[in-house]
Amino acid sequence: MSPVLEECRNHWNQVAKPLHSLGLLEELVAKIGAAQGTVHPDISRRKAFIFCADNGVVDQGVSQSDHTVTTAVVRSMAAGNSNVNILARKADTEVEIYDVGMVDDVPGTISRKLCHGTRNFAKEPAMTRQETEAAIEAGRKAVEKAKSDGYNIAVIGEMGIGNTTTAAALLSVLLDREPEELCGRGSGLSDAGLKNKIETIKRGISTTHPDPHNPADVISKVGGADIAAMYGVLLAAPRLKIPVVLDGLVSAAAAVAAWKKDPSTKEYMIPSHQGREPGCSAAFDTLGLKAPIQADMALGEGTGGIMLLPMLDMALAIYNSSHSFKEIGIEPYREQK
Repeated sequence: MSPVLEECRNHWNQVAKPLHSLGLLEELVAKIGAAQGTVHPDISRRKAFIFCADNGVVDQGVSQSDHTVTTAVVRSMAAGNSNVNILARKADTEVEIYDVGMVDDVPGTISRKLCHGTRNFAKEPAMTRQETEAAIEAGRKAVEKAKSDGYNIAVIGEMGIGNTTTAAALLSVLLDREPEELCGRGSGLSDAGLKNKIETIKRGISTTHPDPHNPADVISKVGGADIAAMYGVLLAAPRLKIPVVLDGLVSAAAAVAAWKKDPSTKEYMIPSHQGREPGCSAAFDTLGLKAPIQADMALGEGTGGIMLLPMLDMALAIYNSSHSFKEIGIEPYREQK
């Protein structure tokens, strides 16, 4: 166990309240402190990275909509009007919108475009290894710059029609689970649509033969550029000592890939909400992560991650207060066996 993690937990035990009574929030504050290497965790400078990309697998009818919806939503993000922007203003969080593989170009985004949408993985690998590495590098460089600019916590999110399919496919390979266990209805598929989504994932895995021992290979064959960029952020986190807040299913899939590559990345992952898609639960269970927000959400865009930040602010206000057992003159509670 990290000595700093233990110090943070001990600090919580001196706060005048029943032991562990703030539940997961106490543990997340301690985990952030351990990630930052300090008993005084600080999340006052926060940045959300929203990686946007289109997925060729939508040609298989796995979603109700196509790339034009990605374009419309990202255009709204770039104008500061989308869901993530609204929440970020309330949570005092900066937002950066990255185009890492959209079909269309949207002014106001940070362009790291490696392709105009991925290929249809039901027929061929979604990306070349060169394209995948470029997306991973885009995520790594984004979080490196944020750290050098003084930001102390990151949120990762995405926008891209079809990415619940790519995320479920990725998890199916990495967790050795059947797609039926991991697939949800996305933006509202019918029973027939869900069945088609599951069969598309099975066909894609059979066609592209991703290597379950090589996360980057799996991402390149059945994943997406948004997942690759988030994977890059997570792989950089231990070196930068920056905690990374996960959103829902798609970031959870990237988290499993990063953990498979480097198990130490798990110590820098901060879960925000338990997403509605079944693959999210499977990913968090595998990683041993528990999300404090249980609200049946499936919005994406990093919105769940940003929603967690005010909760952490309030928990930190108590953690950093003078409201201790010593201050009010009573004996601390002690663990009993």
